[in-house]
Amino acid sequence: MIETTIPPKSRPEPAKRVRPESVEGQPQANAPRLVVAAATRPLYVELADSLQSLVEQGTLRPGHRVPSVRIMSRQRDVSIATVLQAYTVLENRGYLEARPQSGYYVRPRPPSLAPEPRMARPMAKPAYVGVNDLTAEVMDYALKPDYVPFGSACPHHSLFPTKKLARILGSVARRDPTLLVRNGLNNGYEPLTREISRRYLQAGVPLAHDELVVTTGCTEALNLCLRAVTKPGDTVAIETPAYFGFLEIIQSLNLRTVEIPTCSRQGICLDELRTAIEQNDVKAVMIMPNFHNPLGSLMSDEKKQKLYDLLCEYDLPVIEDDIYGDTHFGDVRPKPLKAWDQDGRVMLCSSFGKTLAPGFHVGWTAPGRYLERVRRLKFTNTMGTPLVLQKTLAEFLRDGGYDHHLRSLRRSYHQHLHLFAQGMQKYFPEGTRYSRPQGGNFIWIELPPKVDTLRLRKDALKHHINTAPGNLFSVKDRYRHCLRLSCSVPWSDEIEAALRTLGDLIKQQL
Repeated sequence: MIETTIPPKSRPEPAKRVRPESVEGQPQANAPRLVVAAATRPLYVELADSLQSLVEQGTLRPGHRVPSVRIMSRQRDVSIATVLQAYTVLENRGYLEARPQSGYYVRPRPPSLAPEPRMARPMAKPAYVGVNDLTAEVMDYALKPDYVPFGSACPHHSLFPTKKLARILGSVARRDPTLLVRNGLNNGYEPLTREISRRYLQAGVPLAHDELVVTTGCTEALNLCLRAVTKPGDTVAIETPAYFGFLEIIQSLNLRTVEIPTCSRQGICLDELRTAIEQNDVKAVMIMPNFHNPLGSLMSDEKKQKLYDLLCEYDLPVIEDDIYGDTHFGDVRPKPLKAWDQDGRVMLCSSFGKTLAPGFHVGWTAPGRYLERVRRLKFTNTMGTPLVLQKTLAEFLRDGGYDHHLRSLRRSYHQHLHLFAQGMQKYFPEGTRYSRPQGGNFIWIELPPKVDTLRLRKDALKHHINTAPGNLFSVKDRYRHCLRLSCSVPWSDEIEAALRTLGDLIKQQL
């Protein structure tokens, strides 16, 4: 493939304050009020913006190889470090991709996109959760290597630094073999909680390390928090469609739930949440503001502030699942709702399950004002989380390899979502709607109303394809024509063939 030569570009003069006008002399509605002086930005950002413009204008087309780091350094008369920073920015923005031993290439842009899924209607009244055996069946098939794992959001093992983790785990165990037999009674290994709190500080959340309770995965964290603020028979407000893990926990605690309509792009509908709170005796809210499962929605900072204000108005605790926060595709990690917490009502939960070590099942919660209650529940639930695993993760984070790994993981997730979206455009029927997440590893699909995704699942299993039907994600058997598609497995001819088969099975129902 021919490497593109890009002519040198002189550094721009500082821009003047201008006020664009239309032909009639009136300010344009969408025109910027101020052109910010480009010279005030870092040089690598200038270079990244310049190359991004060439991609958007079509000068650099998908598949083109951009100049090597050294050539670009000579062309633009900048340092190699500046070029590397610019290329990293463009990778994070989704414009470039690095190919091993080959260089940087222009990443294919998304195809013409189908409409996004529609928001559900409000729920009439709270109801007890009636989860059936389908959840367990979907998860069981996810463990079978001869089935295509479209049904489970568990990331593929090839995306993780398994060899490095294994080396650190072995080293930790050799230095202190008693860790393998020592009782795991603890609230958290201090070096690990310090690393977690340091990372949250970078994300705009000032957490002290002793505010954290280390748990056995994010599921235990959510379970402990929900138990801390509810009792059997209470009502909990959740987004809909809802992560089926939420529904399993709610059912196990004999709670009722009221589903709040949620937009695939902007998150929970605050007006509907207010109505539900006023009409029902809601005791807590469970929410995923960053890359909601299964919609992939991301709430804006402004909306998170309004949500927090609403919770304060009605004095309600909120349990926040932030497990996908580090999987963002943008330049900056979105803040958790916990960043707005002033009085300890936000109970933050997360884990390394989607970003580093799913098999370790190490998670945490920062439960705010409910810290002591959660600690007591943790003691009665599992007493502690294995120290050998906590020490392994602490060393991995301390050595500085986590950020490098996250950049690679985010690029993989972003590329997978793009390729799956292209495949759906190609093989799924007209009328298909799907979400466009800016993080995470799944897509929510709304198929034509005649399609029954439960029947689709049975047909797909005959072709060794595991799927997650839409009715898994609701209390009241909604979303029969919807589907959550996991995009965590690397794209291949086999995966494309499976997606084509799924499209054919959908078309047969029509």
